[in-house]
Amino acid sequence: MTEILVQVGAEGQVPPRVKVVEHPAWPVLKNAVEQIRPWQSKDGSIDFDAENAPDPADAERAVRRVVDAVEELSPLLSHDAAYHQALVKDLRGWADGGFKVPDFLDSLLAFQPAAHREDGLQHLVVFPMYTQNGNPDRNFEAVVLRMVWPDWLAELERTRYDNPLFCGIKFEDFTAGYDTNSAVLFPETIAVREAPERFSWGGIFCDREAARFRKVTEAAVGTLGLELPDDIREMVGDQARCEQAFVLWDMVHDRTHSHGDLPFDPFMIKQRQPFWMYGLEELRCDLTAFKEAVKLEADGFPQGRDVQYAVLFDRMFRFPVTGDRVRNYDGLGGQLLFAYLHKHDVVRWTDNKLSIDWQRAPQVTNQLCAEIEQLYRDGIDRPKLVHWFAAYELVSQYLAPHPGSRWAKGPDALDLTLPPRKLVDDVLPDEFPLSMFYEALSKKLKNVIASTKGITAASAERVAA
Repeated sequence: MTEILVQVGAEGQVPPRVKVVEHPAWPVLKNAVEQIRPWQSKDGSIDFDAENAPDPADAERAVRRVVDAVEELSPLLSHDAAYHQALVKDLRGWADGGFKVPDFLDSLLAFQPAAHREDGLQHLVVFPMYTQNGNPDRNFEAVVLRMVWPDWLAELERTRYDNPLFCGIKFEDFTAGYDTNSAVLFPETIAVREAPERFSWGGIFCDREAARFRKVTEAAVGTLGLELPDDIREMVGDQARCEQAFVLWDMVHDRTHSHGDLPFDPFMIKQRQPFWMYGLEELRCDLTAFKEAVKLEADGFPQGRDVQYAVLFDRMFRFPVTGDRVRNYDGLGGQLLFAYLHKHDVVRWTDNKLSIDWQRAPQVTNQLCAEIEQLYRDGIDRPKLVHWFAAYELVSQYLAPHPGSRWAKGPDALDLTLPPRKLVDDVLPDEFPLSMFYEALSKKLKNVIASTKGITAASAERVAA
């Protein structure tokens, strides 16, 4: 990994090529942020009339420690100098303004990691934010991360998968909001006075995704008695190799949200839709990454084969049995992929063992991708409600709806005088329940999945040792 060269200060020697997390100012900053976090309300403000509220002077001292630590660490990261200057100004402004709802728009706009996509480049990030699939409140978080941007990936982005905002990243260290299931750093999670017209970056932690994938896949393979080909077994056992697969998968997935025949884009345009529409969109993006991975493998990229099995295993083994069942659209996509492959005889559950037809898996998975793409293309000419029903019909070909579903009974069971967004209320929280296969698998894997909370490559290695 590339290290950042450090200038020697007038007041003392700083070892060259120091990691941010090895600098004595990092634990000071981290501890100060952890002191502030419990004082904050859901919106990020500090209510000094609340029970267990700090003395305002204590809050000011904690913010001052954060500021001092940022200023001490910033010379290690000259590429982030403008961001750190704006960050210090926003921190002081929050304190001087009485610790009201934080507004870190100026520092958000100054943080431009996608402008310096260099493999191994470190960033120190401090923001009031919620962490997706983690902490829902806008507490302060401090994260040290590294860019994952190998030459082969940069070349693919430049020549085949243009995605100038995407940042592959991995953890160095983090505060409590990331000791969770969150594996992303997104600008829209940060507390600001107004949303920018457009965001200029988005980061996904491939090391957490890879470590979680490896642990759950190993458990699922053992539970299901699945025999893996040697190359796939080697991939699952190799953290660095899995990270490379996930960063490629994520880059292609991310750009797919805005590519193709799109009757709608539920994540870019704020719309209220039935959750199977979000599930199909996420699955479409994953299956597009799978389809491109098949092409990449044929073109001589070894990461292409790894992406295919990362998609298959994460989607089939982890997604359906992770999280609760309330509008779990990622779980739905995993259920649909497994059911489609099962009904097309690519996966078989016989004698309490799972088998996979490795030769036919790419062809049939691409076939499901084609069906979803055809649904989208046809949807361009359909009214919204008709399109929702067509999507429901596609899903229900392979997944049994809940017997009490009104949507399963068809349009005559719904009040069609209501606008479509109101009919979403008639969708059951678990419209497509788990099959008996997945109910049993969920019981076997729940402890393993729970143990991946906060996982990183380093923590996974410590547990393995």
